[in-house]
Amino acid sequence: ACERCQCHSEDTRTAILYTLLSQNLSQSRTSCGPAQQRCLCHQRRTVCLRTPHVTCQAASDVLMKTISFMKNLPSFQLLPRDDQLLLLDSCWAPLFLLGLVQEMVTFEVMETPAPSMLKKILLDGQSERQEPERTQPTLAAVQRLQCCLNTFWSLDLSPKEYAYLKGAILFNPDVPGLTASLYIESLQREAQRALQEVLRPLHPEDQGRFARTLLIASTLKSISPALITDLFFRPVIGNADIVELIAEMFYEIASQQPAP
Repeated sequence: ACERCQCHSEDTRTAILYTLLSQNLSQSRTSCGPAQQRCLCHQRRTVCLRTPHVTCQAASDVLMKTISFMKNLPSFQLLPRDDQLLLLDSCWAPLFLLGLVQEMVTFEVMETPAPSMLKKILLDGQSERQEPERTQPTLAAVQRLQCCLNTFWSLDLSPKEYAYLKGAILFNPDVPGLTASLYIESLQREAQRALQEVLRPLHPEDQGRFARTLLIASTLKSISPALITDLFFRPVIGNADIVELIAEMFYEIASQQPAP
């Protein structure tokens, strides 16, 4: 499967290193199952959604629910606007991923189709007038994302657990530049305490579930927002800034709410 692999064009020393790394990769095993790649180049191949019209719609629905969740939190609405924007920028990606888990959104990817020879000929010499080429997710990055989602599904969280866990993620006092960090820290502690109180009667025999849930939740932050954007939203929004769009949607939704 690697006849056209670029590794074969490297010098002898690089080829030896590549062979060793490839062997280690093929022998490795993770919690997500046996490795399916036979070479490192396979991991670096770019991929796209197999059914973008379906998956992007499901992702957009999850994003809207995520924004509505934040909008419906009175404690979030009481924060200074600058702090709201900082938290939106920092936390939208892990909250969105948690929404994918809760809504049981699954997806498949395929290798990005190469441009046809006719397209290359027609566009030859026009590269300066073209828009910048968009980045594409790699197979390795998408597999890490799917592994993270699978690990969360194994927890089988209840709706209340999801709600309090979202609050613990959203109210992150470690975001640089916050003016109300102490208040936000108290909100995070409150959400974590509520989550722990919910877990006790639901899983009395599992004393480590609370710590394990927070630990697994922390892995959501390891998934790049750029990957999420390129995979789920770039086919819809083009080169627009996803954070600016989220902020616009948030304040548009908030402005439509009736005054208390």
